[in-house]
Formats: sequence, C-alpha cells, structure tokens
Amino acid sequence: MLRLVRGYIKNITGKEIDMNKTQPSFNMGRRWGRRDFLQVGFASGLGLTLPDLLKNEASAAAKFYESKEGVAKSIIHIYLNGGIAHQESWDPKPYAPSDYRGPYEAINTNVDGLQFGGHFKNMAKVADKVTVIRSMTHGEAAHERGQHNMMTGYKPSPAIQFPSFGSVVSHEFGPRKNLPPYIAVPKMVNEWGGTGYLSSMYGPFSVGSDPGDLKNFQVRDLSLPPGIDQKRYDRRRSLLETVDSHFRATENSDAIDAMDSFYQRAYSLIGSQAARDAFDLTKEDDKMKTRYGKNQAGMRMLLARRLVESGVRMVSLNYGAWDHHFGLKKEFDKYAPSLDQALAALLTDLDERGLLDSTLVMVSSEFGRTPKLNKDEGRDHWPRVFSTMLAGGGIKRGYVYGSSDSLAGDVDENPVSVESFAKTVYAQLGINADKELIAPGPRPMEIVDGGEVIEDVIAKASI
Repeated sequence: MLRLVRGYIKNITGKEIDMNKTQPSFNMGRRWGRRDFLQVGFASGLGLTLPDLLKNEASAAAKFYESKEGVAKSIIHIYLNGGIAHQESWDPKPYAPSDYRGPYEAINTNVDGLQFGGHFKNMAKVADKVTVIRSMTHGEAAHERGQHNMMTGYKPSPAIQFPSFGSVVSHEFGPRKNLPPYIAVPKMVNEWGGTGYLSSMYGPFSVGSDPGDLKNFQVRDLSLPPGIDQKRYDRRRSLLETVDSHFRATENSDAIDAMDSFYQRAYSLIGSQAARDAFDLTKEDDKMKTRYGKNQAGMRMLLARRLVESGVRMVSLNYGAWDHHFGLKKEFDKYAPSLDQALAALLTDLDERGLLDSTLVMVSSEFGRTPKLNKDEGRDHWPRVFSTMLAGGGIKRGYVYGSSDSLAGDVDENPVSVESFAKTVYAQLGINADKELIAPGPRPMEIVDGGEVIEDVIAKASI
C-alpha cells in the first residue's frame, strides 16, 4: 500500500515522498506520519479518499476499448422464463421414440432441412430470416443460476453480481433521442436483468404496465401528475437543478450521480412528445395489432418495435411460463401459438420497415428440457443442450449453427457456451466484451470472461 501511495504522489508532484519526513512542498509544513497515510481519508489533501485512489488505480489498470455502434444499433431480447423445451420449439426430433419425440409433429420451414415444432407454423414461414443455435450448453440446472448465465454471460458467483446485457449497453452507449437506453416490458424479465456491480443509473426503465391490457395500458411516470401544468413542471425542474447543484458542490458519490441521472432522464422523457409517442400503442392501427395478436405476446413485441424504431437501444421483454414439468402439451397449447404469431410478425414487420438489419432480435431461455418425457407427461430441467435464436443485426439468415444428438440430450456438433453467445451479441452491438469495467473492490472485470465470437453465425458483409 505504501509503495502505491508513494507512486501515486510522485506521479502527481514529480517528487519522491518519504513518509517519515516533513515535505513542505507538498503538505504546507505538516509532518505526515505513516499512520496518517493508512487512514481512510489520507489523500484529502489531494481531494481524494482512499476509495477514490483505489478506484483510479483500478481504472488505470483496466483494459479499455471504446465502444462504437456496430451493425446492430438496437437489440430486442425476448426471454422465455422457465426453460422452453427445445424439442417442442426449435429442435424437434421427428425420428426419436415417441416418449422422446413429444406430442407434436415436426413441420418443415422455408429453409431446406430446417424443421420447427408443430406449433410454430408462422415462424416456419420466416425461418429464412433467423439463425437457430441448437448447441447451447452450460452446467446450471437451477432456474436462478441458469437465468443469471443467460442474462449476463457469467456463471453465478457468491462474491459479485454481474450486470445484464441491457445495463452494459446502457453503460457503454447511454440514451439516444431523449429515450432511456434500456427499457423492460412490462418489467425486468427476471432478477438478473439489472445493473449488477454497475451504478443504478444503468438500470432498466420499467414500463410498469402490460401493453397486452389494451384498455388499461399506461406507462408509469410518463405523464405529468394531476394538477401539474407545464409551467409548474418547468419550475420544479429548475428547483431540482438548483438543489442538485448545491449537493454536488458538497458531496461526491455514485448515489448522487445515479439520482441526478434518473431525474434528468425522467424530465427529458416527460418533456418530450416524441418520447411519449414511442410508447403510445393507440397510434398503431387495428390491422397491425391484429397482425401481432391482441394479447401479451403480441402487444409486448409491437411496443418493442415502436421503441427501437424511436431510438431505444435495448428492449427486454418476457412472455409465457415455460417450466413444464407437468402436462407439457396443455401448457404449450396455451402459450406457443401467441409466441409464434407475435415473433413472426415482429421479424416481418422489422424487415418491411428496413429495421431488421440494424436491430438484433435475441430469443433465449435459461436451459432446455430433458430428452425423455417424465411420468407426468412433462420435461424437467436440462442445461446440457438447448436452443437459442438470433435474427437481424448482421446475423446470417436461414442458418442453423451446431446440433444436438438424435435424442436432443447432448451437443453433437459445435458446442456454444454462454460466454461465446454473449460475446457474439456484444460484437454485433459494437462492444468489445474483453473490455474491463470496474467492479467493487475496486477491481477490473471483463464484460465477458472467456468464450469467443461465433464468426460462423455472422453475415460476411457485417464482419
């Protein structure tokens, strides 16, 4: 520690410091003892606290890469909580025994040799817009741990909580067009969709209301409170800025920075007609709503399209409950048709508007399901192999990467780790996942530790 202090002061003053001798040129005649410099506030003469000093040292040592917008300018993350069965969705096994094959017949898609589960008739018509990864694998069979993997690109750790995709995107790029950079519809998809070790200022703006409830949908905090007109709103904003300036002159903390950021973004959001319009589903005609489906899946994805079209960098949303230990067919019949309709409509709509090439659509879940149906006609947790889907944002169209074995129980070719999956997503957004951010400690932490970009899924024109 003392060597660190000496080196830091030499860097600032250009002089060596003897901790046991008076240094008039540095401390205006005060004798600085060894004990003084070991106290938390030892660097107050430099305007620094010990945490400041350590944070600065960690920042200086961190690997730094500047993030610049990639091929994908925005990302829509559709998360299927519970662990969707890959056999009934993106990796059917039509030639497996019936107790492995499941209740649905596989259907052909518009890509030669690619089949989907029987409920995905609309997706079968747009399979030429997507890449299916059939060889995802990790070792976490518990929901929370699997969710952490797929939301952060990291295995869970008892010592640190890692930031989600959305919070990293918010940290690296910030807001665009007076809109929050990271929006959750209708709320954070699970507990791992937050900021982790990053400041709370990089958390998601949660819509707070379900757009699937068309009659009652209203975005939280998006309009002026009752009794507050524009003039009063402007006065309150001016007052806040005055108070904020006072506190910033007397305090210096991440909490105040985060609070300031939240307030400024909130005022910008309320004050911007264009921002309010982005959330306004009444501006979509009935034909478009019917195309997506007037339900949770359809309206959440339609809102996601409106948001990225308006400038939001990342939208995360969830739909359905896919933890089907019991009666898989009954539950799949309930959720899969709406997912199929809405997802196909989203991909087609983005493409027709010229937005698919610049919008990365990611469909994921925490793991897959067991190869064999259990005694309750369901499937249990299975992280050894499962499927994800990517579309747009410079990803190949009509492509399958990796494969599972004949019973969908293990990876057969090209295993994909959560780290490699995450690095590929970040690469398309223009973020080098080897970059180090500063976690508590303070210590530099790579955005993703390990893995490599899956070059085979990236369209040649975008490499």
